[in-house]
Amino acid sequence: MNQLLLTLRFYATGSHLISAGDFSGVSKTSAHRIVHRVTIAIARLRPNYVKFPVIADAIKRKQIKFFNFARFPKVLGALDCTHIKIQSLGGNEAEIFRNRKGYFSMNVQAVCNKDLEFIDIVARWPGSAHDSTIFNNSRIRALFEAGTFGDRLLIGDSGYLLRSYIMTPLLNPRTRNEQLYNESLIRTRNTIERTFGVWKRRFPILALGTRFQKMDSIMAMIVATAVLHNICRKSGEPLPPDDPQVQLPVPWEQILEEGRMPEVHNGPNIRLQGNQVQQSLINGYFRMLLQ
Repeated sequence: MNQLLLTLRFYATGSHLISAGDFSGVSKTSAHRIVHRVTIAIARLRPNYVKFPVIADAIKRKQIKFFNFARFPKVLGALDCTHIKIQSLGGNEAEIFRNRKGYFSMNVQAVCNKDLEFIDIVARWPGSAHDSTIFNNSRIRALFEAGTFGDRLLIGDSGYLLRSYIMTPLLNPRTRNEQLYNESLIRTRNTIERTFGVWKRRFPILALGTRFQKMDSIMAMIVATAVLHNICRKSGEPLPPDDPQVQLPVPWEQILEEGRMPEVHNGPNIRLQGNQVQQSLINGYFRMLLQ
């Protein structure tokens, strides 16, 4: 129990290991060993706590929860990436971890459900990697393209390519149908921003920066805190208070202004299929809502 409490304090403060050790009455070496051992043990629980629904009834329940929130149909999860601050790892490849904002980070992709729980997380890419690159190389993309989740959808921002299973906002909505589509999508998509905000407030080490010097340790810490976050959500823990020092996601207006990044790995058929699904929603479902 003391080892667990020491690790949780380290996550909650992002302080030096020597400070966490002093608070718990152990040496820096012992604190280092304890934090790494407990972090790995928690991260190994990921298959039990961070997982996509695979049973038809479970998928339907997740879809209904998203629908009741903003009336966007067939949504299984909200998709996005967030930057987790780290120190420079040194070496010849240190600069690939510097993101476009100028600091070193890991770019972590996650999918959440309506309950602000992570149902998928990818924590192995440097800060310079673009969101679409991470998704193109993820297992979730393969599962959706294999038809594992039927006609269910993911909601993403403009950094992702429009696909038959990923809906993104329109940059210049003109008709009332398109405006309603954008409004519903943005409200539904906001769940992933809220999830990241709660996650980082609950574990400030994610926003203030970790001092781990090894990639394996950083990845394990990110996954471990995601597991703990889901446990907190499932057990009904109250939301952590706002902390002005914790970096929150950028406003939606800035996301929309950035526009979509071009993807050279996908042919025109991928974009065409996405446009067909999007137009079907706009001119069918959302048009019907206005009548």
